[in-house]
Amino acid sequence: MEKLDLTKKYKTYFASKTKPEIVEIEPAQFISLTGKGDPSEKSFSEKIQALYTTAYTIKFMFKQQGKDFTVSKLEGLWWYDERKFAGITMDEAPKAIARSEWEYRLLIRIPEYMSENDVDQAIQAAFAKKKMELVKEIEFFRMNEGKSVQMLHVGPFSKEIETLQEMRKVIEENGFQKNGLHHEIYLSDFNKTEQSKLKTILREPVK
Repeated sequence: MEKLDLTKKYKTYFASKTKPEIVEIEPAQFISLTGKGDPSEKSFSEKIQALYTTAYTIKFMFKQQGKDFTVSKLEGLWWYDERKFAGITMDEAPKAIARSEWEYRLLIRIPEYMSENDVDQAIQAAFAKKKMELVKEIEFFRMNEGKSVQMLHVGPFSKEIETLQEMRKVIEENGFQKNGLHHEIYLSDFNKTEQSKLKTILREPVK
């Protein structure tokens, strides 16, 4: 049985260079959980645990059907109240806006052959086994980012501003406008990887 690896199938989506690049991102689907607040809080790690619990439940369900796949990387969409914090650029926001003000949507990408009904079944099975209330809040989520500017950030999250500054230059030089939410793909496990070695794709959908 051949195992599907989404990171190999969608290389533009899951790989980036250490300089800004303009890419076209295909539609994708995910399991997802939303939240608000500092990612160092316990609730953030609990949401990640609930997502992975469900992801592995889905994997087991489809492996039994002969459709095994590798559970994908954790991702996050991040945003804030743009009326309350008007005039702040994308590279200023990480320092100018308190982490308690940020909202987020955590994501794990799933294969295209899965339906919303499949996800609902997995959520029910995961809750029945683990009794985690957060599992019941998980959603099936679709996204089509299309044209985007992205760049690989290597190092701690606190240094993302430098990478975002480089990306903003490319966005401004091309006359692009914002067309979606700030997107991060965590190629490294940030709970186990030394901060200087963290690898994160930063993506900004544009038009």
